[in-house]
Amino acid sequence: MSSVARKIRLLMLLRRNGVNSTDVLRAMELIPREVFVPPTFHDQAYEDTALPIGHGQTISQPMVVGLMTQALQLSDRLKVLEIGTGSGYQAAVLAKIARRVYTIERHRPLLAEAEGRFQALRLHNITARHGDGMRGWPQAAPFERILVTAGGGMDPPPDLMDQLAVGGIMVIPLGADRRSLHVVRLRKTETGVEREQLWPVRFVPLLPAVPAEPGQAVPGQGQTERGDMPPPALIPPDFSDVIHQRA
Repeated sequence: MSSVARKIRLLMLLRRNGVNSTDVLRAMELIPREVFVPPTFHDQAYEDTALPIGHGQTISQPMVVGLMTQALQLSDRLKVLEIGTGSGYQAAVLAKIARRVYTIERHRPLLAEAEGRFQALRLHNITARHGDGMRGWPQAAPFERILVTAGGGMDPPPDLMDQLAVGGIMVIPLGADRRSLHVVRLRKTETGVEREQLWPVRFVPLLPAVPAEPGQAVPGQGQTERGDMPPPALIPPDFSDVIHQRA
């Protein structure tokens, strides 16, 4: 089967299972996922599965990307902050819909690779930087939309909530531990925050600070950098039972 046929099959799967935004489907059609995965996995680029990209990280399952993007309720007038650049695939999809995308990655080598892909695809509305995603990007705030592609605790990081504009939406996996995460949509109002629990997921944990550079040691990070974390994926595999619609 050709890559075009595989992509069409994937888009049909996404539509059948809740990704009904034409903007999101169009963005995922335009962005070549094979560019964002190692050559070894090119033949699996249009399977609905997470794939390893190094440094204990993965490129998210396409269904997760589609639903989480849809949940943001994007338009071409909005500025988006993404926490967790990874391969750059999610940022690239966002960039095809939003006016401007800011993205933060804590693994410097992954960021360098992602920036190279953005340049090759001429995605000039993405600005990326290396840093602690939990602190956000105060110099560019406020953001109308924030997407966090790692699992947090019971509540979102305070710095990110501070940087969300009034009327803005944050989509983030939250839960007591990484085995009980749900994607949550938070809408900031003049009087507080409206919270909507969407569906269960597995995600790598949202971690503070940045990993040590070669030859350096960062206190308190030890086991968190191992490659044994779960890939971003919907739970259960038959996700039709847990979608109640986002993106």
